[in-house]
Amino acid sequence: MAARVISRSYSAGLLKNGNRIAVQKVNSFSTGPTLKVDKKCWIVGTLASVTGGVWYALESVNASDPKAMPSPLPWTHKDLLKGYDHASMRRGYEVYKQVCASCHSLQYLAYRHLVGQTHTEEEAKAEAAEMTVVDGPDDTGAMFERPGRLTDYITGPYKNEQEARFTNNGAYPPDLSLIVLARKGGEDYIFHLLTNYTDTPAGVKLGEGQAYNPYFPGGAIGMPQVIYDGLVDYADGTPNSASQLAKDVVTFLTWVADRSLEDRKQIGIKALPILFLMFAGSWYATRFIFKPLKTTKYEFISRIRKQKF
Repeated sequence: MAARVISRSYSAGLLKNGNRIAVQKVNSFSTGPTLKVDKKCWIVGTLASVTGGVWYALESVNASDPKAMPSPLPWTHKDLLKGYDHASMRRGYEVYKQVCASCHSLQYLAYRHLVGQTHTEEEAKAEAAEMTVVDGPDDTGAMFERPGRLTDYITGPYKNEQEARFTNNGAYPPDLSLIVLARKGGEDYIFHLLTNYTDTPAGVKLGEGQAYNPYFPGGAIGMPQVIYDGLVDYADGTPNSASQLAKDVVTFLTWVADRSLEDRKQIGIKALPILFLMFAGSWYATRFIFKPLKTTKYEFISRIRKQKF
């Protein structure tokens, strides 16, 4: 008895050892059971609802917070193919050194990190030597003071948090190493905060030593206005307006918080041609090699023989 071929596309197959292999074309995009599709849709809908609810709750909290929202600014380093403005970073270091360093530290930035970015090695050594570092103990077990080195980190003016709060009427000046990443709005928020101190509106009471800034949560900030026109004289002759000073110091602090940004962009630019070639190869293999295999169904059908007893 001849074997029955289960196929609608081919009337003949491959005959081997009395058995026939039938080849049948099938649809590779067949849908699964209706229950699975409905379950997937239910899961996606639930996740979308939960995400929307969380987003709405967060936006409601932000809307209830009486503070101004910073508008986005055209920073150079936000461009896809551009890095930091290193001239601005160098000027921003001067602003930090002359204005911000009196209260804030950069505990995650060492002087060696400035080499090749804002200063030469000799300039960075000279900057480090201006700082006095307590080191030791020596051979006698006593601590001693020495000039700073390239490996030293930029510490603040206070020995501990208690001294900092006592000096600033209870307010604690935060470390600025990661301040741009730690605040919502990033560099836009820091720039607007430095340049938008205003008079205290009617009905708002400030504590001792506080100032009013609409971009700070609650409006009452413990840091007074520190950026003014002409406060720092730039060696390169750049106009030293308040907005320029704020832009430079924010660019410097952004680089401090994310020093690997330029390296990531360089790697990404180098990887784009490779990714394009890989995508083209994957598309070609899927279209012309794997698709015929996926749309072909192979069935093994055994030949049934009658046996006489």
